[in-house]
Amino acid sequence: MTDTSAATTVAVLGLGAMGLPMATRLAAGLTVHGFDIAQPRLDLAAAAGIRTFGSAREAVQGADALLLAVRNGEQLDAVLFGEDGVAAALAPGAVVILTSTVGTDAIPGTAARLAELGVGLVDAPLSGGPVRAGEGDLLIVVGAAPSDLEKARPVLGLLASTLTVVGDRPGDGQALKTVNQLLCGVHIAAAAEALALADALGLDPAKTLEALGAGAAGSFMLSNRGPRMLEAYTEEGAEVLSRLDIFVKDMGIVGKAARSVGLPAPVAAAAEQLYLLGAAHGLAAADDSAVIKVVAPAPRTA
Repeated sequence: MTDTSAATTVAVLGLGAMGLPMATRLAAGLTVHGFDIAQPRLDLAAAAGIRTFGSAREAVQGADALLLAVRNGEQLDAVLFGEDGVAAALAPGAVVILTSTVGTDAIPGTAARLAELGVGLVDAPLSGGPVRAGEGDLLIVVGAAPSDLEKARPVLGLLASTLTVVGDRPGDGQALKTVNQLLCGVHIAAAAEALALADALGLDPAKTLEALGAGAAGSFMLSNRGPRMLEAYTEEGAEVLSRLDIFVKDMGIVGKAARSVGLPAPVAAAAEQLYLLGAAHGLAAADDSAVIKVVAPAPRTA
């Protein structure tokens, strides 16, 4: 952390499942402004030492950095430049740190509009859930101009255990995260098919998962999502740590990116269909491990 870290003020808009632990983590070393439309989330933030505000525009005033997580490019545009957009309330010299996976298309126009206001864009999509966010154990890939990256380092340094700078242009981070999500989405879908096949063949699911994880077929997604896939058939289902409809969005971004450069991606396209089918069957808000229920709606063995 640089000597200027203590003087850095960061605004966090949205204090939900990821926003609040990130803001809490940042409050350990920085001045944090927070805003959320839900009063209970504001109360939790205030208890964690975060200075809360009644509007997003109030929260970003005087901030050196704005940490922003949005669902897609349309929401990014609305938050920054819409009727109640906050971009105009940012001071020249500030930076917007975009932590979401929105694809590369939205980045050039957003960066250009922010530049007109003297504000930089740090493209920093992240991986990791709420627990890792609170521990500063996120994986973050960054595309940003070097001067903007330096302004963002006090924030990123507190949040990331692995920080990879992939390029000096906003959009480079989105590009790498798109490649990352192709592999993650395919690995989850493949794990679902494998465990469903094991069950159909009469194998013990838990023993199968243990054996696969110890060999060449093992992967992070198999070891992480596999146990949750087995929980998908319980009455409660698996705890929702990553919603299935996130991969509907992300695999859509993957497909669009591949088509834009004329690259065939048949495996990614097949995986995308599983997530789309899951959403169509009411699993959009379920954990993404529930994609196994698309392949096998119910287990065959007890």
